[in-house]
Amino acid sequence: MDKSDTPLIGVSQAIVKTKELIKHVAATGLNIVITGESGVGKEVVAQNLYYASPRKGKPFIKVNCAALPDGLLESELFGYERGAFTGAEKKKRGKFELADKGVLFLDEIGDMSILLQAKLLHVLQSGEFAPLGSEDDHKTDTWVLAATNQNLAQSIKNGTFRKDLYYRLNTVNIHLPPLRERREDIPFLIEYYLDFYKVQFKNKSFPKPDRNILEKLAAYHWPGNIRELQNVLQRLMVVGDFEAISREFNEQDKPVPDSAQRISNETEIAPPLPSSNPIEESVEPDFSNFSLKKIKKKAADKAEKKAIALVLSKTHWNRSKASKILQISYKTLLYKISELEIEPVGGL
Repeated sequence: MDKSDTPLIGVSQAIVKTKELIKHVAATGLNIVITGESGVGKEVVAQNLYYASPRKGKPFIKVNCAALPDGLLESELFGYERGAFTGAEKKKRGKFELADKGVLFLDEIGDMSILLQAKLLHVLQSGEFAPLGSEDDHKTDTWVLAATNQNLAQSIKNGTFRKDLYYRLNTVNIHLPPLRERREDIPFLIEYYLDFYKVQFKNKSFPKPDRNILEKLAAYHWPGNIRELQNVLQRLMVVGDFEAISREFNEQDKPVPDSAQRISNETEIAPPLPSSNPIEESVEPDFSNFSLKKIKKKAADKAEKKAIALVLSKTHWNRSKASKILQISYKTLLYKISELEIEPVGGL
C-alpha cells in the first residue's frame, strides 16, 4: 500500500488528538518518537507529519532498524567510501545524506544497538556525520522521526537504550493506542480499505461482505491491529471465503469481552436481521438498510456530540468561546447543538 496517500482514519479521541498534534508540530522540525504496538499505523503518522511540514516534496527516507545487523545498518545510515572495508568497491551515500533537507524515518529505533545509538546521538547533536572510511564530516539538515513498539523508558532501565538519546529523540511523543481500544474507528477503516482494494485489484468483481461478517470484524480484538485488518479484508475481497473467515473469528482463543451484538447496539449499525430457517440456506436476509456510510455517519455524530458537549461544559456553555475552541462558526455550533440534541447537564 502506498502510505503517502493514506490519511489517519478514525474519529476516536486518540486519532483526533494525533491529528491536532501533527498540525502543531509539523512545522517545528522537533524530533518526534511515535509509539504503539506493531501494525497500529506509526508509519502513517510519520507520513502525515512529513506531508504537513515545509519539507513536503523533499526526500522521505525510511530505515527499518530491526531489519539490518549493526554493520549494515551503520553503512546504511552514514554511507561509506570506496575501500572502507572488504567488498566496498565504490562509494555509497548513506540515508542521512540522501534525506538532507527532508525526513529520515527510523522505524523500530528500540532495536538499534548501544554503539550505533552513540553515533546517532552525535549526528542529532552536531548535525554532522562521517561516512565509514572517511576522515571528513558531512553536514546534514535532516528531520528525524523515530518509531518503536517497545517501552523505551523500560529499555533505559534494562541498559539497552541510551537515556541521552531518548531525551534527544523524544522531544515530542505521539502514541497510537491499539485498535481494540478505539473500536469506533473500525467501521471507518473497513470502509476506507474496501474502497482502496477495489481500486487496487483491477478487473475484479468482489462480493460484498455481509452484515454478519462486518459485525465480527467490529467485535474482534485485532492483536495485529490495522495490518491484520488489512490482510483480512484483502482475503475477504479476493478469496471471498466468508465462512472460513467467520470460523476463524469464532475460534479465537482470546475473544473480546464485548459481544458483537453490544458493538452493533452501541453504533446502531442496522436493525436486527430477520430470522431465517437454517435449512433454507438459499434464502438471503434483507440488507437493504445496511450501509457502511450510515455506520460512519452515526459514529461521527456520536464522537462530534461528545466533543462539543465536553467543550460546552468546560466553557460553562459560553457558545462564543466554545465555537473558537472547536474552530467552527458560532452559527455552525448552534446548528450542531440543535441537530445533535446537546443539552446542559442539570440545565442552565
